Amino acid sequence: MKKALILHGGWAWHYPKETAEFASTHLLDDYEVEVFTDLGVLESNRLHEFDVIVPIWTQGDLSVFQEQSLLKAVERGVGLACWHGIADAFNASHPFKLLLGGQFIAHPGDFIEYEVSFPKQDPLTAGLAPFKVFSEQYYMHTDPGNDVIATTAVDGDSFTWLKGVTMPVAWKRHWGEGRVFYHSLGHTPQELEKPEVLELTRRGIRWATR
Repeated sequence: MKKALILHGGWAWHYPKETAEFASTHLLDDYEVEVFTDLGVLESNRLHEFDVIVPIWTQGDLSVFQEQSLLKAVERGVGLACWHGIADAFNASHPFKLLLGGQFIAHPGDFIEYEVSFPKQDPLTAGLAPFKVFSEQYYMHTDPGNDVIATTAVDGDSFTWLKGVTMPVAWKRHWGEGRVFYHSLGHTPQELEKPEVLELTRRGIRWATR
């Protein structure tokens, strides 16, 4: 059985505890899961015992040691699978943003209905049809080296000059021997329950798992 580390905390209005419970039950039900609420676990030499790390965190700061420990663990093969608010976590850590492949900038229009589509064929999105979600539409700065597997057309709201910009929603990437998966969906556990989001997230976790 594969081993997963869930690390949750940070900004309360992304419901980290509830989302961690949902992830344990619905996304990692066939994994051996350990749950932590203290970033200090990143300083532990136990990181390499896990096959995938699932950080459910928004805002906050990493110490230099925590940052480097996480990067090194992924470089050596531990997977990183995450979503939504992690793109707005540890913003003072440029190395973490380099690992993740993106940075949250804004969500113009706040909560809106928008469509998620799949621009190419990929095993992680095979059989999934475009779908709509009512949530925050993330506008992000992203690494051109990402393998983008889902996108959306930006609504723009009052920023009319942004309307129609193609924005990545989900990507995958390699970091040394490790794999990184991210999507910008899942503001609440209820959003993760949407069948297409649930399936994409499950596939992403399994792809990232060592």
